[in-house]
Amino acid sequence: QVQLVESGGGSVQAGGSLKLSCKASGVISSICSMGWYRQAPGKERELVSGISRFGATSYVDSVKGRFTISQGNDKSTVYLQMNNVKTDDTAVYYCAAAAWLSCTSTVTNRHNTWGQGTQVTVSS
Repeated sequence: QVQLVESGGGSVQAGGSLKLSCKASGVISSICSMGWYRQAPGKERELVSGISRFGATSYVDSVKGRFTISQGNDKSTVYLQMNNVKTDDTAVYYCAAAAWLSCTSTVTNRHNTWGQGTQVTVSS
């Protein structure tokens, strides 16, 4: 009942900037949080950043100070502003959402809905 579509991926030089967008459709009121994951070749998928519908944000240590997550007022769109990108940021980035009947502490950050992913390639 919730669908996610990412956009904004592409190639960028190290030190440059890129902004990813994720648009949610469906039962928007069921979304407790949204986040961005990434998976590089040969590596495990990791949570890069997340934001709850209440405004709480989180970042993996490797992107703190460089990436910023934000959402629209209607909570249906989430953005990831990527500044000063590094080659290690190269990965497929996935938008995710936690869509549940009730946003309890247990499920708020348990993402159960995924976008198809968008490739981000950072070159030297």
